Amino acid sequence: MIVALLALPLAAAGLLARARGRLATVLHGAAVVGTLLIGLVLALGAVRGTEAAALGGLLRVDALSGWMIMVIVVVATLAGAEAPRYAAAGRAFYALLHLMVFTMLLAVCTDDVGLMWVAVEGTTLASVFLVNFERTRASLEAAYKYLLICSVGIAVAFCGTVLVYYAEVVRQQTLAEHTAHALRWTALLALAPSLPPRVLEIAFVFLVVGYGTKAGLAPMHTWLPDAHSEAPAPVSALMSGVLLSIGIYAIARFKPIVDAGAGPGFAGRILLGLGVLSLAVAAAFLWAPANYKRMLAYSSVEHMGLVALGLGFGGALGVSGALLHVANHGLAKSTLFLLAGRIRAAYGSAEVTAVRDLVSVLPFSGRAFLLALFALLGLPPFGLFVSEVMIFGAGFRQGHPWLAGVALALLLVAFGGLLRAAHRMLLGAAPTPAPAGAAWPGSVPIVVALAVLVLTGLAWPPGLGDALALAAKVVSR
Repeated sequence: MIVALLALPLAAAGLLARARGRLATVLHGAAVVGTLLIGLVLALGAVRGTEAAALGGLLRVDALSGWMIMVIVVVATLAGAEAPRYAAAGRAFYALLHLMVFTMLLAVCTDDVGLMWVAVEGTTLASVFLVNFERTRASLEAAYKYLLICSVGIAVAFCGTVLVYYAEVVRQQTLAEHTAHALRWTALLALAPSLPPRVLEIAFVFLVVGYGTKAGLAPMHTWLPDAHSEAPAPVSALMSGVLLSIGIYAIARFKPIVDAGAGPGFAGRILLGLGVLSLAVAAAFLWAPANYKRMLAYSSVEHMGLVALGLGFGGALGVSGALLHVANHGLAKSTLFLLAGRIRAAYGSAEVTAVRDLVSVLPFSGRAFLLALFALLGLPPFGLFVSEVMIFGAGFRQGHPWLAGVALALLLVAFGGLLRAAHRMLLGAAPTPAPAGAAWPGSVPIVVALAVLVLTGLAWPPGLGDALALAAKVVSR
């Protein structure tokens, strides 16, 4: 199942690089549906406690991997449903989109730390051409910025990976036994309590800076607003909905190793500091946003900060809240970026001041945008309200009341800025003449995504709590 899950988008990328016209759209649709079905079957087995392995253990899916696979394939389906409109501009669009999905799935399906590092770098190389897909000066600048900053970040993460390997090698008595699989999560977790704590601490700093760059945590976030605002809507949906979470996933994988070797406080303090800083930076830029795609990008910085806070607060409640927030944010943000693409096509601008009377001009997209934005703001009955309550509840429970209070105040500032921008876009007099609201296909996945967000906010589906607890247990051992 793991091999099939990885082979399908990779094969689709190869075929779609040559296919044209209707055949390309049919192949794309089949690959999207196939990846979704295989991914859900594999993920559901993993989050119920059935681990899977392949290729001699090189590929492995546990509960945490299964949770991430579920988020990736669902968001990829949302983006894939909107992709046909953008693929008309070039046949490479489909191929690069599926290649991007393949690299993200590989990053969360491997037991090998080195292969995960390669896959995370692969996500950058697959998506950088998509950022510049419109071939404008702004998109070219955003693509170069994205490539350079994330490549530097992944190089820093490589230094951290080398230091983790060194920490294992200095244990002379285990060198002969574990050399073959020294950089596998299973081996590292088994040896973690006896690894040199100072080396692990230095390594974690490098890893957080490196993978935190990919996750969009401040102050390593500077590539994110440009890349997300210039990329086509399905690409922005994938980047913000799941690609940022891949960086968080890598940090979460290393956290139990550092906790076991250097004590639980060190990694938590770093994540708490970066989480609050990310909230502060996002709140400053969200107070008076001028571009609604950049607004959504800075909101991603805010929500990755919340996830970092959940991991930093720790405990079953904090980590469960962080993982649930990853899934809820993926659904809400990908939906918003897809709708933002429709709005931009109708109004011809991504500026907040250019969009007026959105609900009347684009009845479905306007109303869906409002609902998805309410979900992103963490209002009940949507799932992000639940995950945010879990994260801040963990903060108060774990003895961080002042930090949780500061984070809540920053969240309120961001809330006000987003709400003001939404008010300007949704109300007011429409431009003269009003842009025509085209009939868009692919609205059913958006409705389903909004329904799932309501479902996770009102009543969890059977088994969701157990799956979340099992995935959180991988991080908070």
